[in-house]
Amino acid sequence: MSIQIDDTDRRLIRQLLAAPDLSTAELADRAGVTTATCWRRLDRLRAAGVLGAAQAVIDWRAMGYEVEVSLRFTLDKTNPRAFDEFIAAAREVPEVINIETFLGRVDVRLNVIARDMRHYQEIYRARILTLPHIADIEALMLVATIKDDGALPV
Repeated sequence: MSIQIDDTDRRLIRQLLAAPDLSTAELADRAGVTTATCWRRLDRLRAAGVLGAAQAVIDWRAMGYEVEVSLRFTLDKTNPRAFDEFIAAAREVPEVINIETFLGRVDVRLNVIARDMRHYQEIYRARILTLPHIADIEALMLVATIKDDGALPV
């Protein structure tokens, strides 16, 4: 379902992005609409798929995961099921927190977290290298996250 987004919708979205834990009454107040209007607009945006489910933001480092590595894979695509089989196997690795597919030289990117380098090496050897249809892997270790706000220019 495609909908037209107007200025009121944009104000609501901006306020949600800035403070996702606001109550509906607070959100309505900040966006300059009534609570009833806010409810209706949010329901319409959810129904249209503009707004998805609320998610918890977890700081992996605070939970003891000090290493994050982005692994870029090129797959051996001589098997027509290479993508599906690789992704199904990658989903089973608990330390894989993100799976993305691409068009171009890189086919798939996995973000992997580990407690430390020794733990990462264990994951890499025992779980990553055993994934099917790998033609090439490039590892990029995360040094710092400079911007991660998910805000849209609305």
